[in-house]
Parts: sequence; structure tokens; C-alpha cells
Amino acid sequence: MLVLLAPSTSTDGDLAGLLAPAGLVVAGVGLTATLRGRVRWARIGSRALGAAVTAAGLVLVGIGGALAPAPAPVLASAGRTVTVQPPPPSLAPTSAPTPSPSSTAAGVPVVTATATPSTSDPAPAPGTALAALATLPVKGRAPKTGYARALFGQAWADVDRNGCDTRNDVLRRDLTAYVLRAGTHGCLVLRGTLDDPYTGRTIAFLRGQATSTAVQIDHVVALSDAWQKGAQRWSAATRQAFANDSLNLLAVDGPTNEAKGDGDAATWLPPVRSYRCAYVARQVAVKARYGLWVTAAEQEAIRVVLSGCPGQRLPAARPFVLGGGSVEAASTPAPQPDPAPVATTGGGLDPRFDTCREATAQGYGPYVRGRDPEYDWYQDRDHDGVVCE
Repeated sequence: MLVLLAPSTSTDGDLAGLLAPAGLVVAGVGLTATLRGRVRWARIGSRALGAAVTAAGLVLVGIGGALAPAPAPVLASAGRTVTVQPPPPSLAPTSAPTPSPSSTAAGVPVVTATATPSTSDPAPAPGTALAALATLPVKGRAPKTGYARALFGQAWADVDRNGCDTRNDVLRRDLTAYVLRAGTHGCLVLRGTLDDPYTGRTIAFLRGQATSTAVQIDHVVALSDAWQKGAQRWSAATRQAFANDSLNLLAVDGPTNEAKGDGDAATWLPPVRSYRCAYVARQVAVKARYGLWVTAAEQEAIRVVLSGCPGQRLPAARPFVLGGGSVEAASTPAPQPDPAPVATTGGGLDPRFDTCREATAQGYGPYVRGRDPEYDWYQDRDHDGVVCE
């Protein structure tokens, strides 16, 4: 191990830097005179004088060494030298240091002290969508095998027993300036205005065979997605309740709803970015309520959205309320003769089925009151004069 002397910037260091070399020179000259008997240019004419000069030179070397500052230790190994300099007091770490090796000499690591910053994110506040997201199980998507819409019960069933189908319940909740049909106990919506949350557009809703689909009811967590993430294990009653839960339903732009399909947050988000926080928060609320899981990609997609709105609260389910809009009397259709008895098939009529669901599944319908004899075969639940829509 070598010890090097580093020059000092102090006054003692400058004097030491002069005395030590000078003493070596003087001692060398004196030693030469002692060996040879004289050194003419130095005016040393005898060995005794040479010995005295040598002694004086060694004294100077000693004084210079005493005045020199303490050297910085140096580690040398395999032809490589590393000097370890102490840090200035102003740069000393103020927290517990984390060693990190900078070089190695003779198997001994030379370390520098660095403070370790905290990188942990704060825990999400209770009641927020982020906090609820952390409670959802993360699993892979189960196969879609066996899925059918019919497994979630009759479409828009009156599960809350308020005397109105779920579709009209949602329309009344989400439309503004809506008009109700008289005689339906505040149930059936004839027309209204939708401020669509998905596209930001204002859509005029008008009930009718060619116009009703402009506004559709979206299952925020799609039925197929629920089937693949836990609903396969549910009872029929639970699946029907899920399909008609107000928390999971929104009136939205029809074409946009069709484009969404059964996508989750990893594959589809509303075009309006400002609504995405509320949208994924509703998905989290629904999945937490029914014990559904999320995939890893879905969880990450929701987390990214909510990172921009960490205080987003979970929405709450609200019961549907009848009425609320203006009422318009239904137009009275012209009297029609009683239809003649019809056969189940033949005679130019469509085949007769037990339910409208079976008829539409086979491509038949819709049937209009006063025009189609098939209208009388089925129940007009929304009282709009059209069945099997």
C-alpha cells in the first residue's frame, strides 16, 4: 500500500513543500562531500564539513515533514490507484445513507453515501374509485362459451316493481324536457333531449320504429364482459338484477354504444376524455358491488385514467322515479274491425311464437297496432302500439 502526499493550499503546506526538497538537496550535497572528501562548487573542503552539511539537510527534511498536512490515503491494486476524498461538510447526507459501490481495490469496495428518496405513492382516499379498484380481484378473462343475452333474463324487466320497464325508467332519468304518454302512470317516454356523455352531442329522442335506436341504453359493464369475469357463477335472479341495475345503465348515443360492444376499459373508453373518470369509476363501482374481477390490462387502464383524477368518488345507485315530465294524450287510432281468426302459420301471416323474444330471434316483427294482425298475439309492455321491436 502506497501513501502519497497531496499539496496543500495552506501556508504551512507551502513552507513544507519548500523545506523538504531543499533539505534533500542539501543532504545529497553533504553526502557527496563526505564520500569524495570535497565538493568544490559548494565550497565544502573536507569530509567532516560534508557530514555536517548532510546532517543539516536531514534536519530540513524533518522540519518539512512535520509541517506537511495529513495525506489522503490511497488504495492501489493491480496498477490502479484510487484516492478517497472526504466530502465537504456542506454535502454530507442528512438521511440514512445507502451504500453504492464506486470502485474496488484489493477486494475492498470504496463507497459513497447517497440519500434514498421516497418513491411510494400515497394511499388512495377511502370512498374513491382508486381505493375501490385496489380491492377488485385480478384474473384472466374466462371463456365466453355458453354466453347468451337470455341468461340475464327478459330485456328491460320491471325488476323494481314500479309498473314500468327499465328502458323507460332510464330514459326518464337521463333525458331532459321529456314528454310522457298519458295513461301510462308516468312511465312511457314519447320524446326528450339527451346530453350524451360519451360523445358530448345533444340528441333528440323520438319514440318510433325508425327513431328510437338513436338513443340506446348502455350496460356500462357489458353483460358479456360480466359473464367472462364472474357472472357465470351467479343465479338467474342475480343476473337479471345486474342487467337492470340503475348503477350499470346509461342512456347514450346509439351508434357509439354499438361501437363499444362488450369492450372493457382496456379496449374501449368514451370519446369525450373529460367523461372517462366518471365512466371508469362507474365500472369499478359495479364490479365491486357484484364481486366481478378485472384483468391486469383492464386494471392498468382504469388506474391510468384515475391517476388524472385521484379524488374521483364512486357513484351511487339511485332508485327510478315515475313521472316528472309533461304529459301528452295518446292519439286515438281510427276504429278497426275485429281481426278475423288467424292460423298459427300460413295465410300470409308470420309464424306465431310464445314470446316476442323468440319472434325477433327468428327475424320476425315488429308489428304495429291496427295494421298487423300479429300485434294481438303479443303483449305491448310499453304501450307504444308496437310489439316485437
